[in-house]
Amino acid sequence: MGSKEIELLSPAKDRACGEAAINHGADAVYIGAPRFGARAAVGNSLGDIEGLCTYARRYGARVYATMNTLLFDEELKEAEKMAGALWSAGVDALIVQDMAFLEMDLPPIPLHASTQTDNRTPEKVKFLEDSGFERVILARELSLAQISEIRDETSVSLEAFVHGALCVSYSGQCWMSATLGGRSANRGTCGQPCRLPWNLKSRSGESLSSGCHLLSLKDMDRSSHIGAMLDAGISSLKIEGRLKPMDYVKNVTAFYRQAIDRELESRLDLKRSSFGRVTHHFTPDPVKSFYRGGTDYYLKGKRGRVASIDTPKAMGEPVGTVVHLGKDQVTVKMEKGKTPLVNGDGLCFLDESGELKGVKANRVDGGAVHLKGSARKAGLFKGAKLFRNYDHAFSKALERESAERKLALDLSIKESTGGLWITAMDETGRVVSHWFGVEPTPARDKAKARQTLETQLGKLGNTPFYLRQLKANMPAWFIPVSELNRLRREVVDLLLEKVEEMDRTQTPASSRPVVPFPQNELTYRANISNTLSAEFYEKRGVRLLERALEVAHPKGPVTVMETRYCLREALGLCPGKSKQAAPLFLENEKGQFTVEFDCGACGMRIKKERP
Repeated sequence: MGSKEIELLSPAKDRACGEAAINHGADAVYIGAPRFGARAAVGNSLGDIEGLCTYARRYGARVYATMNTLLFDEELKEAEKMAGALWSAGVDALIVQDMAFLEMDLPPIPLHASTQTDNRTPEKVKFLEDSGFERVILARELSLAQISEIRDETSVSLEAFVHGALCVSYSGQCWMSATLGGRSANRGTCGQPCRLPWNLKSRSGESLSSGCHLLSLKDMDRSSHIGAMLDAGISSLKIEGRLKPMDYVKNVTAFYRQAIDRELESRLDLKRSSFGRVTHHFTPDPVKSFYRGGTDYYLKGKRGRVASIDTPKAMGEPVGTVVHLGKDQVTVKMEKGKTPLVNGDGLCFLDESGELKGVKANRVDGGAVHLKGSARKAGLFKGAKLFRNYDHAFSKALERESAERKLALDLSIKESTGGLWITAMDETGRVVSHWFGVEPTPARDKAKARQTLETQLGKLGNTPFYLRQLKANMPAWFIPVSELNRLRREVVDLLLEKVEEMDRTQTPASSRPVVPFPQNELTYRANISNTLSAEFYEKRGVRLLERALEVAHPKGPVTVMETRYCLREALGLCPGKSKQAAPLFLENEKGQFTVEFDCGACGMRIKKERP
């Protein structure tokens, strides 16, 4: 039995980010399709996606296109056509939310069930597997025990997030943005009202919290639980961030590449799902990219502090404390182990009123940090805790060539009539043979001839290869260096042509069996927004079908967010599982919401009265 493949899956807002992710160690990348992606602002052209697919094939890496928004009836034909175009461009799978795709006439492109399809139970994941999905992306909120339970009852490939920004709601179960301003998360245009400041009041009007970012969560960081996630049955570890810049993609991908490789070193039953030796020219550290503070987010079953209610912005890494305040400078006592501050570093802190402020280190002289302008006017004070949210030296290192990825190349040469036969095979198994005409001239210095042969054929610096092995079954010939260089170029060009070929046999599309859905009634929370998705569920035994909130606009009290996160627990107001807490009220200038608590299951629902 072969080793199970483990995949590091990185985000790509565009082709350049995708190629950088691959260079820094990603086994796969996910990128927005031209339309219908859950990050509507980062759609990509088919040409760019095709170019990324060609680049990924070089290393046996995969490219997944996101088409994970809800579709309206008038969009179905375009979406079907686009799915076919993405397959032709070389995409390895589509990440989708809408069940309409399973009713379309698609090429044999694998479908991955987006986390937007609300995948939290073994029954739901088993249904998706039996319906033809080749991978299911699990809800972020699941514990290791819950993941293991799903693994025990299914055989489908399981993907889980390992790092990045967190939505406070179960994915696919948030309509707050759609309710407040018509910007639907299920349509890729979320306005992120969860990151705004809110006031929390009791039924009697008592203020429990004012002006805090009560629904803003920290960032997921499961880097210390990779082994446990693999043991639980995860085969694809996903980094969030299709809106993130290049430096984030490079840094976080490199960090998790190294972490996963350390884990795989001791596991003969597991292996990477792509090829190539990755070398990083910097020391990755996720805290130095966009970072709100880390949480494993219930992975171990513990609740803990998962919210970042002081600010929704990235504060970065804590670096020290202000011990002296001057006119335009401060003296900082650095935390142990932190790299020194340098000119150009960006610093932030919470001022005495709790508001996040930022300053730039114009010049650093030992412990003295010189600022532009007055330190007091900037809001600094003695005792202020400083965070570095922009590491100037680190950022400059990432702007340069910060990694390279090379494939092992084995060359075999033997004598042939009028020249040489050379066979080149890379570590993926791709192989080419090439006859090279050359006049056989015996070498005077056999050792030098052999050394020249190895040296010149090993000069692969600007190619994606490095010479791992050279077998020369031939007499020691004198071959001019210029000819050896030509030989090398010709065989490498042939192999690169082989690398860029898309070997895609036109097998029949994956089976889409009709199996019963675990429920026979569905409300708007099933996100049925078109006739094809309605037909999908009707064929599977669902009788009562409410249409999605985005098209049906239900009236009365509507759940606009369901969360595992609990406001009462976050504020120390939890009555315990044995008691049912009274509702509370969230409000700001955007509107008012009722918060109902499920104290037995430790969760909450946020509701809005719709006229």
